[in-house]
Amino acid sequence: MEFPRGSGKDAAMPEKDPDIQKIKELIKIMKDNELVTIEIQHGEDRIALERAHPQQPIATGGPVLAAVPGVIASGALSEAQAGAATSASAAAAAEGTVQIKSPMVGTFYEAPSPDSDAYVEIGSHVDPQTIVCIIEAMKVMNEIKAEVSGTITEKLVKNGQAVEYGQPLFKVKPE
Repeated sequence: MEFPRGSGKDAAMPEKDPDIQKIKELIKIMKDNELVTIEIQHGEDRIALERAHPQQPIATGGPVLAAVPGVIASGALSEAQAGAATSASAAAAAEGTVQIKSPMVGTFYEAPSPDSDAYVEIGSHVDPQTIVCIIEAMKVMNEIKAEVSGTITEKLVKNGQAVEYGQPLFKVKPE
């Protein structure tokens, strides 16, 4: 991608460029979820965004991505969030449960549509291929599988809640 040269308002990137719109969506996700960094890779294309200050996003990386289905994004956790995730993992291990964690940053949905039943409830039996929820990232609905066999003992997030990479979603008592 080539950027216009010069200065002033005429030198700004076109607002209708789909790549710029995707970057703006990523910046909004970062702000909404208080993320410091986000990195997305699809094939050989890669984009990484880092906020030096909450109001100053900085774009770095290789070629910019247009619409990318099945994108996986990773966000940096604050020290408090990382500590909470570590203590939650330790507590789950002490209980004899395992956690199903979010593989990406996005919005958690417990059902395929607002008028549908939830994929799983407390007490539901799951196997590694059981879909437990959807995480929406950049307007792409990503089905999340249990990747473990057992029984759901606890749901740790609410429908429509923003989730971080690695955030525990469910506790499962393994078989």
